[in-house]
Amino acid sequence: MAAALLANTLYSLGFVLEKRALTALPEVTIRNPARLLRLVLGSPLWIGGSLALASGFGAQLVVYRTLPIAAAQGIFVSGLVLLVLLSARLLGEETTGRERYALGAILAALLMVVLSLKEGSDTVSRSAPYQLILLVCVPSLAGGVWLYGAAERRTRHRHRAPTTGVEYGVAVGLLYGVSSLAIKGVSSYLTSSGLGGAVAGLLKSPYPYLLLFTGAFGLVMSQAALQRCRASLIVPVCTTVTCLYTAVLGTLSFGEALPHDPLRLALRLAGTVLAVSVLLAMPKHDQPPPPTPSQPPVATKELTPP
Repeated sequence: MAAALLANTLYSLGFVLEKRALTALPEVTIRNPARLLRLVLGSPLWIGGSLALASGFGAQLVVYRTLPIAAAQGIFVSGLVLLVLLSARLLGEETTGRERYALGAILAALLMVVLSLKEGSDTVSRSAPYQLILLVCVPSLAGGVWLYGAAERRTRHRHRAPTTGVEYGVAVGLLYGVSSLAIKGVSSYLTSSGLGGAVAGLLKSPYPYLLLFTGAFGLVMSQAALQRCRASLIVPVCTTVTCLYTAVLGTLSFGEALPHDPLRLALRLAGTVLAVSVLLAMPKHDQPPPPTPSQPPVATKELTPP
């Protein structure tokens, strides 16, 4: 639990620092990834945010060794509250009433998942068939890249309402969901006896290569989306998709059983359904800024000929 809360804090701080750094940089785009990397690597603030995210990755490895996948995802969602607070404080972003209700519903979903936990009765799986992992992950990666490209094409249309970033968040969330499954797979090798054997076994698995792909594409896609959308909305959407993806497909892929107690099972399923419903109900477009009032015409004195 402590490692999960630490991961939440590091992830929230990292995203906010990266967003603040991106607002001071020229516009970046996935069509020119080399320029994007050159710009962000020249920003000390962005590097600080990236180090915070990398530290959160380390804390996440500890979580997956001690908690079932579904339970861990429910706790990770709690970081959304801290993210919204930091976004308002450090970025000046304001959430609408509808978005605040949505975040409250996500916290209720988190509470349901936490109440469904029972120490000593939930199984923590250590491995999954590689073929099944690839069958789940490869279509998800393709779908995430396609959805992001479709969102990019739509935003280039003229007279389109400003997007909130929901589509970007879903696309990046799919990539990070695959990354989360890969992190779970990597954590299983930390219990192997001997460093050499653990490294050799890890390199024979698909997990490091999935992490490289999601790391490279996720970095470019998330930074471009984060620059043009509000962090207080795109990151919660991304986090929700990642958590749901990992909780559902990770539980099935790694063979972790759901609770047998009917009440605990109902709480865990209800929390998942509530989180999905909130995601589908979130607004897809920002409200356009109110028009500035036009100045009344200046009265001119009519000149009459002498």
